[in-house]
Amino acid sequence: MTPKILTTLKSYDRPTFLADLGAGVTVAMVALPLSMAIAIASGAGPAQGLVTAIVAGFLISLLGGSRVQIGGPTGAFIVVVADVIAEHGYDGLVLATFMAGAILLLAGALRAGRLIRLVPEAVINGFTIGIAVIIASSQIKDLFGLSLAEVPAAFLEKLPALWAVRDTLSPATLAIGLVTMAAIVILRRAFPRFPGLILAVGATSAIVALAGLPVETIAARFGDLPRSLPMPGLPDLSPARLAELLPSAVIIAFLAGIESLLSAMVADRMIGGQHRPNAELLAQGAANLGSALFGGLPATGAIARTATNVRAGGKTPVAGLVHALTILLVMLLAAPLAGYLAMPALAALLLLTAWNMSEPHRWRGYLKDRRSDQILLAMTFLLTVLADLTVAIGVGVAVGLALRLARRDVPEAEWTPPKH
Repeated sequence: MTPKILTTLKSYDRPTFLADLGAGVTVAMVALPLSMAIAIASGAGPAQGLVTAIVAGFLISLLGGSRVQIGGPTGAFIVVVADVIAEHGYDGLVLATFMAGAILLLAGALRAGRLIRLVPEAVINGFTIGIAVIIASSQIKDLFGLSLAEVPAAFLEKLPALWAVRDTLSPATLAIGLVTMAAIVILRRAFPRFPGLILAVGATSAIVALAGLPVETIAARFGDLPRSLPMPGLPDLSPARLAELLPSAVIIAFLAGIESLLSAMVADRMIGGQHRPNAELLAQGAANLGSALFGGLPATGAIARTATNVRAGGKTPVAGLVHALTILLVMLLAAPLAGYLAMPALAALLLLTAWNMSEPHRWRGYLKDRRSDQILLAMTFLLTVLADLTVAIGVGVAVGLALRLARRDVPEAEWTPPKH
C-alpha cells in the first residue's frame, strides 16, 4: 500500500535525478500532443487533455505503486468518454470521473489489485482491438478534411455518412496527415529514444502555418488554450445525478484499474521490478478525483508513455513528476504555440495510437489460442464496435469467467451428491 516514491527516494542521488529529469522531459513531449488529441477525439477540448495530464499524471507518479508508471488520459477512454459526454454532458463526465475515483480508492483499500487476474485475457484483447477500430474510424474526418457538421456516433452509421461527403476531401489536409504519419514512424524506428512524435507533429503544423495552407488547427476549432490551471471545484453530487452516472463511473473505474495494472506489469517486465497493485489502485483513485476537481478527463496508467519513460532512462516516480510539471510549464509559457497544431497531424497521431493499441504483432498468436478464447475475443470485439462498451465488458467477463469455471469442473463420474 506504500507509494513507490517513498522507497525509491531512500537511495536517491544526483545521477538518478538527471536520468529522471531527461526521461520526464522526453515523455512530456510525447504526452503533450497525445493528451490534446485524445481529449479532442473524446468530444472534449484540448485544454481538458492538458489538465488531465498535469493533475492526474502528477498524482499517479506521486502515490502510485510502480517505479516508472506514467499516467494521464489514454485512448482506451475515448469511446466511453464520448458516450458519457453525448448522453450526460461534460459536467456528467466530470461527476462520473469523480465517482470512479472514489470506487478505485475503495478497491485499493479492499486490496482488490490482484483481481485483475480473474479478467480473461481474451476479453481484454477483444475490447482493446474494438476500441482501436472505433478510434481509427473517428479520425477519418479530420485526416481527410471532410466537411461534415456532425459525425454519427454509431459505427455502422458513421461509415456511410463519411462516404457520402467523400467529395469534400481536402488534398492539403490529407497530405499533412500522411506526412505526419510517415515522419512519426520513421523517427520512431531511427531514433527510438528521441521524442520524434512532437517533432513530426510540430514540423507539419509549422508547414501549415508558414505556407498558409487551408488546414484546420486547434486554435481555429477551439480558440486559444488557457495559460493556467482552472480553479478546482466539486461536481454536482445530488442523489439523482449520482444514480444516473453510476453505471458510467463503474465502467471508467474498471477501465482505469485494468489498464493501469496492465501497464504496471509491462513496466515490471521492462525494468525487472515488482509493482504494488493496491497502491496503484489508490493512486488511480486519487488521480481521477483530482482530475475531476479540475474539470479534467478520466486517467490511468499509459502503457506507451510508460514504455517511453523506461526507454528514455526513467528510474523512479520522479520522472513522472517531471513529466507533469513540464506540461504545466508549457501551458504557462507556450500555450499559444500549441494552438497552431494541425488537426490532421493529431488525427495521424491517433491513428498510429489505435494501430499500436491493437497490437498487430499478436494477431497471429490469437489464431493459435484455444477455440473458446478465439470466440470470446471475437464476441467482445464485435460487441465493443457494434453495440456498447458496457455491454461488451459485462458480457465478455461473465462468459469468460463461466468458461473458466467450466474448465475446472469435476468430471461427472467423480461427482458425489452432498450429504444432508
